[in-house]
Amino acid sequence: MDKPAVRDAALLLLRLVLGTVFIAHGWDKAFLTGLTETTGQFSAWGVPQPKLSAYLVMASELVGGALLVVGLLTTFVAATLALLMLAAVWFVHLSEGFFVVDGGVEYPLVIIIALLMIVVFGPGRASLDGVLSRG
Repeated sequence: MDKPAVRDAALLLLRLVLGTVFIAHGWDKAFLTGLTETTGQFSAWGVPQPKLSAYLVMASELVGGALLVVGLLTTFVAATLALLMLAAVWFVHLSEGFFVVDGGVEYPLVIIIALLMIVVFGPGRASLDGVLSRG
């Protein structure tokens, strides 16, 4: 299993899944739930500057998710999204317990660790970063 092709395929799959999850959450904030409702939720949770935070989170999820999918600026994006998720743990999930069904830290912790795997191991060769670095 310790072959470059297997590692690259695993990193590609991880990037595709994580990127899609972030795009879906950003899309929800922008177009389904809406930024007005998201701002209200952020305000209720005590997130600083809830309107600005809602816009920044939505944009970070959409753009960051897309960059993860294609593998561009991957380690920087993964680290930034991990910090974003850490803020979500602090402001939202920490007080709700552990399990995701209760809104707890279970889901964001898994996402943070998955993002850290990309930070540590990089995007893999099946990425724009991988292609550009070979040139």
